[in-house]
Amino acid sequence: MQMSQSTLFSTCIFVLLVALTFATFSIGEAGMAGKYTMLILLAIAMIKSQMVAHYFMSLHQTRPLWRLIMLMYFVIVGGLIAVAYLIGLA
Repeated sequence: MQMSQSTLFSTCIFVLLVALTFATFSIGEAGMAGKYTMLILLAIAMIKSQMVAHYFMSLHQTRPLWRLIMLMYFVIVGGLIAVAYLIGLA
């Protein structure tokens, strides 16, 4: 049985998402903390959300404006989370 190119690509994206999820879980289980750890975890979350939107929500097939809107949403929300966390440290 042979997988199509798109099925193989989607499976690779899924495996990458699982690996990133495992990485964030491992960081949490290791008890790592601090602003740099938070920034790494936030960056991983933003990458994962962009991958889901781009590949599994099929935004790669839409106009660039819709991709930009979603990217800006992730950047704004991620930025606000980072600012709130850093203000909480002060």
